[in-house]
Formats: sequence, structure tokens, C-alpha cells
Amino acid sequence: MKRILIVEDEKRLADLLKAGFEEHGFIVDVAHDGYIGKNMVFKNDYDLLILDINLPLINGYDLCKELRCQNNDIPIIMLTAMASAENKLAGFDIGADDYILKPFDFNELLARVRVFLR
Repeated sequence: MKRILIVEDEKRLADLLKAGFEEHGFIVDVAHDGYIGKNMVFKNDYDLLILDINLPLINGYDLCKELRCQNNDIPIIMLTAMASAENKLAGFDIGADDYILKPFDFNELLARVRVFLR
């Protein structure tokens, strides 16, 4: 079974994502701030990271950049409301593998997750 970490500070959204992915057979952990998310990534073996940008303590850009600087090649999907082209390019420039805007369709997110986990 594949293991996903969701780093999302909106508790309701994080809970919905967790439930949705678990219904499809994934093991899912959730962190509500970047600091906890960082610790979880370094202590556990995840197959994929879903990462918001606007997070308390450590933002998603900084967490993604730190993971890539440490040669961590976990697939990272940014899931954010930050919709400008500059935001998207910044995400890709620091090593995000995909960038999905909120609001989003869960089935599309699920399809993208499955692509990265093949």
C-alpha cells in the first residue's frame, strides 16, 4: 500500500483529503503545519507528498526547497489557492512535480497521484 503525507493547515480540507485517499486504499498521514510536516517526512517513508504553500511555521515553498536540497526525490504535488503564473513557476523552480489549484476536483487529484505512484 502506498503512503501519502498531506501537509495542509485547513483541517476540514485535510480531513476530506485523508478520507478520500483512504477510501482508495492509501495510507494517509496529515500535518497541519510545515514544521510537523518536515519532521514527518524525515522520520517516515512516504511515497508522495501533497503540500499546501501557505502553512504556519514553515511554508510549502521552503519545505519543498529543503527536501530537494537534501536530494529527497519524493513526488511533491503543490495544492494551493495561489494561482498566479509567478507562484506556479516558483513552485516548479524549487522542485515541485505538480501544481494544482484550489478549488480542485478530487478525482483529478487522485488521477495525478496515481500517475506519480506508478
